[in-house]
Amino acid sequence: MLQLTTILLFILVIGCLNQSIAQTDTVLNKDNKPQKSWLKKSIFPTTLIITGFALNKSQFEKDFAKDVRSQVGNDYEFRIDDYIQYIPMAEMYGADILGLKAKNHWFDQTKYLAISQLTTAIFVHSIKRGMGKRRPDNTPNAFPSGHTSQAFVGATVLYHEFKDEHPLLAYSGFAFATTTGAFRIINNRHWLSDVVSAAGISILVTNMVYHFEPLKNFNPFNKNEQTSFLPYYNGNEFGLFFSKSF
Repeated sequence: MLQLTTILLFILVIGCLNQSIAQTDTVLNKDNKPQKSWLKKSIFPTTLIITGFALNKSQFEKDFAKDVRSQVGNDYEFRIDDYIQYIPMAEMYGADILGLKAKNHWFDQTKYLAISQLTTAIFVHSIKRGMGKRRPDNTPNAFPSGHTSQAFVGATVLYHEFKDEHPLLAYSGFAFATTTGAFRIINNRHWLSDVVSAAGISILVTNMVYHFEPLKNFNPFNKNEQTSFLPYYNGNEFGLFFSKSF
């Protein structure tokens, strides 16, 4: 199981190193006011993206995939990745329901999550169509991994929202994103480069959203704390949960 352990550790490093860099993205000016450095936020995910493109269709990742299949067996399949990709988002809304203090109001969280997911999806699916890369199981559109990008967007949003008040919760999303990426490889649905590039793209886009805060002042619920409006996923379908206290 050495190859499986290698995959898990490698992708976990993606999340951990990114956040180590992100924690250094604030410096103080002469008035002791924080100044965010976009450059520091972008270095690591950009490196991941470049690494993913460098590994793309390489002999190394082909040999890596063969080694993984030899470890788990050619018929192995455990589709847990179809579900755990959503856990970081569920964690965020669960924390909101429990009243844990976050960086932003629940509507702003949803707004930044939606913008990050939409922007990431545009990049990922555009690259997929442009590359035309076959998956390890010979189905189309491998590069980058959509499941992995979805998971890492959710994990990065969760991190930004809770890193100051609840760091354990903030980092936990990366464990699920890591596992999602690992099982995309283990289940023979993606190559190593697909997962690495997807993680880089999603982290970069989400960091960009939280840096520039688009539609920052748009929040129709900000003055009404008794109203809750949250998305949910029951395993089969998405929906919206609305509640109001009187």
